Amino acid sequence: MTPRLLSGLGLAAVWLAVALATGSAIFLGSSREVVLASHDSVVRPTLDGWVTVSTGPVLPDVRIASGQRLGVDVTLGKTTSESPAALVERYALIASQPEGSVAKVRDAVADMAYDAALRGILLGLVPVVVWLLLGPARRRELWRGARSPVGLAAGLAVVLGLVLLWEPWQPEEPSLGAHRTWVDLDTFLDHRVPLPGQLSEVQVGADVTVVESQRLVESAISTYENSKEFYDKAATGAAELPLREPADDETVVVLVSDRHDNIGMDRVARAIGDRAGAEAVFDAGDDTSTGAEWEAFSLDSLDEAFEDYDKYAVAGNHDNGEFVRGYLDDLGWTMLDGEVVEGPGEASLIGVDDPRASGLGNWRDETGLGFDEVAERLSDEICDADERVATALVHDTDLAQPALERGCVDLVVGGHVHVKIGPDRVEGPDGEVGYSYTTGTTGGAAYAIAIGSKPRRDAMVSLLTYRDGRPVGIQPVTLQTNGQFVVESFQPLSYEPLEESLDPRSRPEPGGGDDRATN
Repeated sequence: MTPRLLSGLGLAAVWLAVALATGSAIFLGSSREVVLASHDSVVRPTLDGWVTVSTGPVLPDVRIASGQRLGVDVTLGKTTSESPAALVERYALIASQPEGSVAKVRDAVADMAYDAALRGILLGLVPVVVWLLLGPARRRELWRGARSPVGLAAGLAVVLGLVLLWEPWQPEEPSLGAHRTWVDLDTFLDHRVPLPGQLSEVQVGADVTVVESQRLVESAISTYENSKEFYDKAATGAAELPLREPADDETVVVLVSDRHDNIGMDRVARAIGDRAGAEAVFDAGDDTSTGAEWEAFSLDSLDEAFEDYDKYAVAGNHDNGEFVRGYLDDLGWTMLDGEVVEGPGEASLIGVDDPRASGLGNWRDETGLGFDEVAERLSDEICDADERVATALVHDTDLAQPALERGCVDLVVGGHVHVKIGPDRVEGPDGEVGYSYTTGTTGGAAYAIAIGSKPRRDAMVSLLTYRDGRPVGIQPVTLQTNGQFVVESFQPLSYEPLEESLDPRSRPEPGGGDDRATN
C-alpha cells in the first residue's frame, strides 16, 4: 500500500471510531417527550433489553423483554384521571389495543437514533478535518511542543480539570429503583388470577410501596382480557362479512365518527374497510371526549389502524381547542378547512371543523361566528365552487344542510347524534338531488367517552362508494354489544328523478340486507 492510501485508511478509521463512540453516547443519553398512554411521558433508549414503564409512586412499574439488545425506558408523567382505579382501567384498555402506542414509541426511538447518527457522523469529521487543515509541518511542530515540559504541564492541567468536573469521589445518590426487585406478574398476584398468554412474560417491580395495588392490577387484567377477546373476535369476524364488492371503476371510503377514545374499534373498522376494498377513510370528528392532550393515544391508534389509507378528517364538538386538529395534521391527515379539495375517487370534497369545538366558531381567519353563520359560509363556498361538490364532510350534517337545500352538493356526511339517520334525499330548487347521511357512533359511545372492554351501544362503520367522481351508494355495518354484526344492504344514491330506473350496479345486491355474522 502507498503511504497516501494508508493515511486515508487511518483517517477513515478515526472518523468511524469517533462517529460510533459519539453517536452511541448521544443516542443513549437522548430522550423524547411524548404524550403516551394518556400521560406526558419521557422515552429513553437503553441497552438492557427491556421495555420498562415507570408509572410513579402509586402503581407498580412494569417491564417486558424487547427481544433484542436495545431496550426502552418510558417514564409516565402527569395525566388526568378521577382515581387510580380509573387510570388502571385506562391502561388495561390501551394495552389491549397497543398498536398506536407501540408505533409512537418506535418512532420516538427511531428519531433519536437518526439524530444521534447524524450528529455522530458530523462530530467524527472534526478530528479528520483538523488533521488535514493543520498540515504535516504544523502537526510536527505541535508534537514537539506537546513533549516539552510546558506541553506536559498543559496536558496534565487539562486532565486534572476534567477529573474535577467529573468528581468521581462523590457517592451516587440512592435511587428508589436501584434495589427494585422484579417478579413475574403471576408471582406478584400470588397465582390467584389466570393470566392471558400475552401477559405471561410481563414483570412487575415488587417493592413494599405497591403491594396494595395488587387489587387494581387484578382488575386491570380482567379488563385487558375482556377487551382483547371481544375486539379480537370482532376484527376476525369483520374479515368474513358479506359486504358489497366494488367494481373496477369504483372507490370505497370508510366513514367513522364519534369514536370518543374507543381504540378497540379502530382495527375492527380497518378490517371492515379491507373486506370492502376501501382505499380511504373519512373521520367526521369527536375522536376524543374533551380534546385534551392526554387523549393523544386515541389519535395515535386511529392513525396506526389506517396507516396506508388516504386520510381526511374534521374535528367534532368534543374535540375542544386546537390540539386534535393540529395533532392529526402532524400525523399526515388532510384536515379540511372550508376549501374544496380532490378526495378519493377523484371526487371533490369539502369540510370544516364543528364551530362548537372551541366554544367560538370560526371561518378561516374570522372568529366569533355561530353555528348557523358557519353553516351559511360553508354553503356559500360549496355553491360558489367551479363544479358541483361531491361530498361535504362535517361533524353535524346540519352544518351543510343549506348547501343541500340549495342543490349544490351530492352528499353530506357526518355523525354527532350517535345514531344512523338516512340517507335522506333532498331536492334543490331546480330539481338537483343530494343526500344527507349521518353515521352512528363508531366507538359505540353512549356518552362523551367510550373507553370500555366493549361498546356501550351499537358501534357503526359506514362504507361510501364513489364512481365517476360522485358518491353512488352507502353500506352501513354495525357491531352490536353482543358481538354480532349487522350488515345492511347497499343503499344506492341516484341523482335522477324518482320515476327513472337506477343504474343496475347501484341496486341492492341479492341477500345483502340485514345479514348477520356472529363472531
